[in-house]
Amino acid sequence: MSEALALGPKESAPGPRAAPREVWKKGGRLLSVLLAVNVLLLACTLISGGAFNKVAVYDTDVFALLTTMMLLASLWILFYLLRTARCPNAVPYMDAHAGPIWLRGGLVLFGICTLVMDVFKTGYYSSFFECQSAIKILHPLIQAVFVIVQTYFLWVSAKDCIHVHLDLTRCGLMFTLTTNLAIWMAAVVDESVHQAHSHSNISHTRLSPDVERASSSSGGDACSCNTAICQIFQQGYFYLYPFNIEYSLFASTLLYVMWKNVGRLLAATHGHSHTPSPANLFRETFFAGPVLGLILFVVGLAVFILYEVQVSGEGSHTQQALVTYYSFNIVCLGLMTLVSLSGSVIYRFDRRAMDHHKNPTRTLDVALLMGAALGQYAISYYSIVAVVVGTPRDLLGALNLAHALLMIAQHTFQNVFIIESLHRGPPGEEPRESPPKEPCQGLTFANLDALHTLPACPSTPTLVNPSPAGPQEAVAIILAPRGHWRRRCLKDISLFLLLCNVILWIMPAFGARPHFSNKVEVEFYGYSLWAAIVNICLPFGIFYRMHAVSSLLEVYVLS
Repeated sequence: MSEALALGPKESAPGPRAAPREVWKKGGRLLSVLLAVNVLLLACTLISGGAFNKVAVYDTDVFALLTTMMLLASLWILFYLLRTARCPNAVPYMDAHAGPIWLRGGLVLFGICTLVMDVFKTGYYSSFFECQSAIKILHPLIQAVFVIVQTYFLWVSAKDCIHVHLDLTRCGLMFTLTTNLAIWMAAVVDESVHQAHSHSNISHTRLSPDVERASSSSGGDACSCNTAICQIFQQGYFYLYPFNIEYSLFASTLLYVMWKNVGRLLAATHGHSHTPSPANLFRETFFAGPVLGLILFVVGLAVFILYEVQVSGEGSHTQQALVTYYSFNIVCLGLMTLVSLSGSVIYRFDRRAMDHHKNPTRTLDVALLMGAALGQYAISYYSIVAVVVGTPRDLLGALNLAHALLMIAQHTFQNVFIIESLHRGPPGEEPRESPPKEPCQGLTFANLDALHTLPACPSTPTLVNPSPAGPQEAVAIILAPRGHWRRRCLKDISLFLLLCNVILWIMPAFGARPHFSNKVEVEFYGYSLWAAIVNICLPFGIFYRMHAVSSLLEVYVLS
């Protein structure tokens, strides 16, 4: 009896002991969500009110709120790190799917650019600190501290499934997520008003410099940015705003997954890991996808630079710039649509098993892809109605219509391809219909294709032992499986779509606004309505491109 109960030498040790299951997990989640909703609504009210000079909400009020939120979030992050370091059993499980290396790497990259932006903003406000409030200089400094603390926190704790202070942890994570969303909203509103101001003659008041309001309050023009160094700082941090926007969204994504994993119990074998293998990361491709993607990327950069130069110059060149811009986008979107459709067709012949494990990261990825695409869908449908119903029938209208239709098709087929790819198991996981009746023992072969024609034989044998004498006399023949053409095609498709999404992110993120340069929608809807539609929907379209890049990199690793 005692021998039967004893542990064998090959049995693994039991897993870590976790805290007892919560009585009501949804209650703690509901409390944290209610906290986040109230704080977010307060921040949204102040940010939207501070964007216009007719509302008695000053930018100093917005900066004070954001600074307070970042300080509180930083203090909670330090408490979390100290608590988990002093309590060994605080994190009994780690979610292998959460916080992949490419997502955390992107967070670090965007965080570094955000720190550079904070340096530029500090230099800008310091250029005329005599008439500025101290909170304007303090805000970028506190944001730099918050970015450093949060980036380290997400790098080391993104995979945590914490089991102590559950309700407090959920509220802290949701508050930090809300802080990132508030920073994102402030940056989006500031850049949208800046872009609208640069494409119209209407006077707007921005969240950042707020020169007009500061000048009127001081009774002179002491706060005007006249020096060369001041203008360099001002233009510099506006060009770095897209990186700050993406940093906040990347951090919010990781924080949401951590929030879902609070108190989560994982099995001993939890799905498969998405960690890429350095040896096979850039192998088994036909190189057609990367080469074509790089060509489109370089051509897209040239088209974007040409567009910016011609639109900002004489008005006679605007028509030519728009024709060039729309033509490139039509070609790029058409190729992406065909490539995404071909990837979905390849999956019809793929025998890899579907991954049905619970995966909060994948669920969030799918929801973000579908939700963020709605922004570009809305802009496209508004453009289609304006072009079809409107009176002008020229080349630019036809290009605008084709661009809008292809934008809808490209988002649809790319989402289908990415979502199906994320639900596929890793290579080698094929559904087993029935086990072989008799193993093929004592068979030595050299032709892998001939083996598949034999009945009741394993598909990929790795060891042949013709002699049962013992392991010392065994003759091992190891055959490495060849890279299948389907896997290579899927890798090429992923890399091609990845590079195309990067260039399609760069264009609108760094100032390309054909929506205002093209007067069809402006004349049809009016400037105020069309500006509101673009400024609300376009940030979601920009976020979709960068999130698609992250998802396609995961698809490339899994293929």
